[in-house]
Amino acid sequence: MTDVSGPLERVVEALARLAARGETIEDEWTYVHDLETVWVARLRAVAVAGAAAEPPPPGPTPAELEAALDRLVAEADLVTDPHRAIDWLSTLPQATLVALGEAAW
Repeated sequence: MTDVSGPLERVVEALARLAARGETIEDEWTYVHDLETVWVARLRAVAVAGAAAEPPPPGPTPAELEAALDRLVAEADLVTDPHRAIDWLSTLPQATLVALGEAAW
């Protein structure tokens, strides 16, 4: 896999912004932070594994992957409703993993 640690950190930062929006729903605070914790750990594990992996199979170029992840982050940043932000705490990392050719669970 291509080293995507930089773009993945931008996704992690977007998750933090989504969590901040979602935590405004008091009854969901723990759920929001559990989602953030689990997905950040998964994305960082993918980044570490990707940096140490064999050369990637044919697929998107590093520039294409970075552009795709930037578009996902931009889309997540459009979310203003706290309930939708909570939904996106799972949607963003799963879409990110799919873009990287990883299992989204």
